[in-house]
Amino acid sequence: MNPYYNVYTMKYSRRQFIGTAIAGVGAALFSACDPGNYDPYDIVEIGKTGIRTTRLSMGTGIRAGNRQSALTRMGQEQAVKLVREIYERGVRVFDLADSYGTHDYVSEALKIYPRSDYVIITKLLPRRTPADDGLPPEAEAEAEVKRFLEELKMDYIDVLQLHGWGFSGSWNTDHSEYMTALDKMKQRGIIRAHGLSSHSLNAIETAVNEPWVDVMHVRINAYGVNMDDTVEKVEPVLKQLYQAGKGVIAMKVLGEGAFADNEEQKDHTFKYVLHLNAVDVMTVGADKISDIADTESRIRKVSKAG
Repeated sequence: MNPYYNVYTMKYSRRQFIGTAIAGVGAALFSACDPGNYDPYDIVEIGKTGIRTTRLSMGTGIRAGNRQSALTRMGQEQAVKLVREIYERGVRVFDLADSYGTHDYVSEALKIYPRSDYVIITKLLPRRTPADDGLPPEAEAEAEVKRFLEELKMDYIDVLQLHGWGFSGSWNTDHSEYMTALDKMKQRGIIRAHGLSSHSLNAIETAVNEPWVDVMHVRINAYGVNMDDTVEKVEPVLKQLYQAGKGVIAMKVLGEGAFADNEEQKDHTFKYVLHLNAVDVMTVGADKISDIADTESRIRKVSKAG
């Protein structure tokens, strides 16, 4: 049996709390139930998964594709240094994907820390054509997750998402064999939770009532930039996900860098997303420590602003 299987019911003890505070998280173990009082290092639960981690997540998919990203292009030495600096600031959740190529880099950085102290999210892209080795989808998913674990040098993955840009509203039928495989791995303790990361409003709508979905990545910001549809259309679906008990991870909060040079827009989009009261974790891409420092300060600023 997976030696980490008991993480499903992991709770923070007083000793763990003190250790976390000493490590630099700083914020007490608050939940997400105090609207208007936010800190990037609040400890929140992702939906009903039992997974507890920081509100702020490091995204590793900046300018990513074909197993490359800003993190991989800086080289392993600089990547490891950056991830460790971000960890030491207090971030405890790291958002990866096979298509980003960041498994080895993040694994190398985090190997010096206790595995139970951080959360790993990664994503699997279902094949659009039969695998070269002829494996059926269920066996293919098993093989891919095995590879992920080898690259991560870990015994389990906290959140494993099906990853795709072109998912339709029937994704849960189209990829049912992958879903079955991931569910079996969840039962074995190899995966703690699973769900979907998609750039499709129809796919998100399907996820609301799909029992298989534990966690959903949703593109959301105040201006509808690089989202799946307009704010007016995405926001109510996001809230339906949250009300259905799904874990909600916000991505593209800064419009994939669209607001990088506009101070007012950055403040406004963070305030908007936080005050939806329907997001558990906020993933912000970072390829330098100032990205995280800036996000920290803005979350605290807009929280105080009410």
